[in-house]
Amino acid sequence: MRVPHLLFILVASIGLSACSGDGRDISMRALDKPNEGPDEFSILPGKALEAPTDYSTLPAPTPGQASLTDRNPKGEGIAALGGNAASLTPQGVPASDSALVNHASRNGGSSNIRGTLAAEDEAFRTRKSRFTKIRIVKTDRYAQAYKRQTLNAYDAWYKYRRTGVRTPAAPPRGE
Repeated sequence: MRVPHLLFILVASIGLSACSGDGRDISMRALDKPNEGPDEFSILPGKALEAPTDYSTLPAPTPGQASLTDRNPKGEGIAALGGNAASLTPQGVPASDSALVNHASRNGGSSNIRGTLAAEDEAFRTRKSRFTKIRIVKTDRYAQAYKRQTLNAYDAWYKYRRTGVRTPAAPPRGE
């Protein structure tokens, strides 16, 4: 008599645990922090305050936008290594790449390709994550979901070698 009750309690607890969470988790990644401590890398010290030379040239304060004292770690790193920090802001296709872009778009293309791909990928992840909430151990399901879309480099290498295409030497398999 106890076994059916225990079985019912087990099934009910698994069913309730599958319904927990905020919305559907379609990320399929198990990248949780190991503890709830502070993230010391999320705090950036601001630049030192200094008086501007002309107060009329100051930008109007806009909520949610960067201020003059906010740091830009990527830009500062690029500048420290001798690069141009302005290259982080998108400025369209450089003139040196225009021939490549023209050749790639010779058969036409969608102007909203990023939005289309994002919607299709979200639908794919929603389909693949139907039963990912029911887990005994946290696992990363991303590689399992995208396995059919992953290119096997060695299979492609062997295929091209058999057809006579010159290919660079491949490193040994790390399996």
